[in-house]
Amino acid sequence: MTERQVQLRLGIGALIAAVLLTLVAIPQWVSSPSNVQRLVLSPLFWPYALAGFTFLAGLGLIFGGLRMTDSGEPVDAPSDDPRAAWMRLAGMAVIMVLAMFLMPRLGMVLTAMLIFVATAFLVRTRHPKTALVCAVIVPLVLYAFFAHVAGVAIPQGDYLRLP
Repeated sequence: MTERQVQLRLGIGALIAAVLLTLVAIPQWVSSPSNVQRLVLSPLFWPYALAGFTFLAGLGLIFGGLRMTDSGEPVDAPSDDPRAAWMRLAGMAVIMVLAMFLMPRLGMVLTAMLIFVATAFLVRTRHPKTALVCAVIVPLVLYAFFAHVAGVAIPQGDYLRLP
């Protein structure tokens, strides 16, 4: 299977999942009380938001796959060094254990930044600068949204307290 085929199949799968979530799963299995004061706190909001993001990701994967030239190189070719996969898996386990110990001391936002960077370099990202920028921006934006819009308390660390 080529990279283009993988991308197109993932995109189609994401579109199907989003449609099933929106039309079947959420209306049937998620209920919401009528007295929810904020839209973002409604039990229906986030499932529909995730379904919408899944749909957009599916469209992006399909358009990216259609624009991609098919090189014909298989994506799932066996690796020359089978120990490398086990080393990455062990590295991910170390990152998770470190996150568990760092979370109470550094807080959720700083720990998420460090996890993002460590994971990006563990999987050897092709875009390290973008990974660094996203590692800083994504946790800060999520913190701002949940802390200041949704009114959810985000765990703060001992060394740095965010406003």
